[in-house]
Amino acid sequence: MILRLNSNTTTLTAMALCLSTFAGAAGAAGTHSGGHGEESSMPGMPGEPAKADRTIEIIMTDNDYSLSEIIVEEGETIRFIIRNEGDFLHEFNIGTPQMHMMHQKEMIEMMEKGMMDGMHMMGEKDHDDPNSLLLESGDSGELTWTFGDPMKIEFACNVPGHYEDGMVGPLTVTPHGH
Repeated sequence: MILRLNSNTTTLTAMALCLSTFAGAAGAAGTHSGGHGEESSMPGMPGEPAKADRTIEIIMTDNDYSLSEIIVEEGETIRFIIRNEGDFLHEFNIGTPQMHMMHQKEMIEMMEKGMMDGMHMMGEKDHDDPNSLLLESGDSGELTWTFGDPMKIEFACNVPGHYEDGMVGPLTVTPHGH
């Protein structure tokens, strides 16, 4: 559907309405909830830091990660320590390409609503998904994740434009013992 409107306010309202309608329909179909899919469709689940099998440290710079790929085993619990050493707001998000596409639309909506810009979150952080960390320049954080079945997924930054600029890498979940 193409909308051609002259008023910026009307355009933003129409875009937000289309995005919320799309997200609502996807959630009702059971394919998406809160930007990342229902727990059953997640590529794993939140893990306990004390039970992590290993720790992986990742540094984010402007539109790049210090690791080009991540390989884990099914059932493995990884404690990710993430630092944003770039000048811009960046995200570390674990998901399928489809999950990232949906989340990118939500991030655009957050920018349009004034909840964030390219550098900072504005006011209260409304980004507390268990498979994701959104960090301002100089910030660090931890995410612990237990990976599910063998599959190929991605780690990515979904701040508008960053995924498209290459801030994405393969995350391979291999069968146990490989």
